[in-house]
Amino acid sequence: MAREPRSAAPIERGPPSASDPSVSPEVREDLRALQAAVEGTARGTGEEFFQSLVRHLAEAIDVQYAVVAEFPKAPPFVRTLAFWERDRLGSNFEYDFTGTPCAEVVAGGLVHYPTGVSRLFPKATPLVERGIDGYMAAPFMDRNGEILGHLAVFDKRPLPAEPRRSFIFRIFAARAAAEQERMRAEQKLQASEARYRDLFENAPNAYLVVGTDGRVLSANHRLAEMLGFHVDEVVGAEIHSFMPDTPAGKTRSMEIYRKHMAGEAVSGWELELRRKDDRPLWVNVWMEPSRDEDGAVGPSRAFFVDVTDRVMAVRETKRLREQNLYLQEEIKSDHDFERIIGESRALLDVLAKVGRVAPTDATVLITGETGTGKELIARAIHSTSRRKDRPLIKVNCAALPAGLVESELFGHEKGAFSGAIARRLGRFEAADGGTIFLDEVGELPPDAQVKLLRVLQEREFDRVGGDAPIKVDVRVIAATNRDLLQEVQEKRFREDLYYRLNVFPLRLPSLRERRDDIPALVHFLVQKFGLRIGKHLARVGGATMQRLSDYSWPGNVRELENVLERAVILSTDSTPEINLDFLPAQDSAPPQHLRSDAEPFSVAQHRDAPTQFADGRPESLEVVERNYILTVLHQTNWVITGPNGAATLLDIHPSTLRNRMKKLGITRDSHHIR
Repeated sequence: MAREPRSAAPIERGPPSASDPSVSPEVREDLRALQAAVEGTARGTGEEFFQSLVRHLAEAIDVQYAVVAEFPKAPPFVRTLAFWERDRLGSNFEYDFTGTPCAEVVAGGLVHYPTGVSRLFPKATPLVERGIDGYMAAPFMDRNGEILGHLAVFDKRPLPAEPRRSFIFRIFAARAAAEQERMRAEQKLQASEARYRDLFENAPNAYLVVGTDGRVLSANHRLAEMLGFHVDEVVGAEIHSFMPDTPAGKTRSMEIYRKHMAGEAVSGWELELRRKDDRPLWVNVWMEPSRDEDGAVGPSRAFFVDVTDRVMAVRETKRLREQNLYLQEEIKSDHDFERIIGESRALLDVLAKVGRVAPTDATVLITGETGTGKELIARAIHSTSRRKDRPLIKVNCAALPAGLVESELFGHEKGAFSGAIARRLGRFEAADGGTIFLDEVGELPPDAQVKLLRVLQEREFDRVGGDAPIKVDVRVIAATNRDLLQEVQEKRFREDLYYRLNVFPLRLPSLRERRDDIPALVHFLVQKFGLRIGKHLARVGGATMQRLSDYSWPGNVRELENVLERAVILSTDSTPEINLDFLPAQDSAPPQHLRSDAEPFSVAQHRDAPTQFADGRPESLEVVERNYILTVLHQTNWVITGPNGAATLLDIHPSTLRNRMKKLGITRDSHHIR
């Protein structure tokens, strides 16, 4: 018996193709159009996409012209994004759609003129010149319904209504809308990124990202500028390398690192960094660590705010305040300027004048020999004036470095000269509302004299490196042991400044002119020094007091203080006695170099004088040299430089004198002579 044949297994077929002969011509045409639509909307982005779109649209609908356009401004202005003309891409152009069929596009929906376009729209020059008969256009919009542009096709032939053509046309329009919306979003994103990048790079604050290994991952230009490096030098460097190699710097660095690794934020911490030139940079730090999906700590974003000027200004203000307090305490404790000892007529006449001038704001010029108490009188004037609750700022003009006189007196701006890393207030600003005491005013250099004259005349000055005048309300008290009028005649001191300072002159009498005050001064000073070193001294012997009263005291009260301090230190009972080697041979007249009618002091006059010894035994050369230098320093009030300084009197260089003083252990406290 014959077996029936098996049925053949079904053959799997793919989707129908436009080239499949088994497909009808109508379906084949639809498939070809859909294929063109897919290819035309799948390639590239931007300009490349729109060029592909119009070419494949013209092929899918079988027209000669296809265009996609946008509205760069408010309608009726149109700009083409791509234009297909017969068999090639045409150049893009802008036009006004008034009087053209695409004017109806802004109303929304499909615009279709199957025929007669050139006749119906005679003002549509591009269409009339090309002899266009059929036209179809549709707007494309974003998701909010805003019209972005339109898609249009036209031909010299009529374009009758066909569902397939309208369907394909809408597919292309939708794809054009999606691409145009994507492009606009991309443009906005790029513009936003550009703005934020510009803000990041040119922000007034420093921004950076630090990795968990402590290295800088990114930084803006402001950070590099603050540190004095190039951005490439900062990125990749360890952030801790910019911190000072000091115990305080290392401690602060580790605190921030621990915060970073613990994932804790830092808010407004003050941190010291170091610039490339090793100058300090103070910043406030804000830091926010990041975390990954697993919660692990990642890089930290941070920004720095430069507060160097503020920190330096606070430090300078604190320093000046402490300096002022120190000077006031020093004046009260070491010199007891709150008390003026004596009842002689010469002293009472001076105190009477002080009582008259103190309540005023008149400039006072105090003159007198060294050691007569010029600073004491300046303090008395200030303490009884209406400015007594404001500071008294003392300036020893002879002790100011030659190149920094103006900076010390009037301050300087940041960068005014090498080393001026921050703005500094001068002594006149510190004394605003109070009194400034210019001791040894005759030592001021010519440039500073000019500025001082301006302050006295106009009550204003400029900081070094500044360009804005600063007003001050300061009372000036000046003092000198020079004959300023003679200095004016010899062109070493400005005449106009002299008369500005010499509003109310006060000449202080020397101690030999008020010998009646010596016993009171001796008793006061002996008690003062006794309390200081812990000795209870009852009185000074009659012979000692007579010896002290008879001495000429060329160094005035300051010399008397030194002699009595030595006597108290060496005393062994309750009655200090002044040995003969404490005082030179008695002389009723002052030394020649301290008399107003004498020639300037010359060390050469004393070099050949034989040295007298109390016990007849010669002293060592070192002791003789030390005592000699001390004597000259006392006579010049410890002024080393200048025409009347100790170095000039000793005829040696100031640096040499300082070296000898250091070797011999001579300091300002070395009052006693061996």
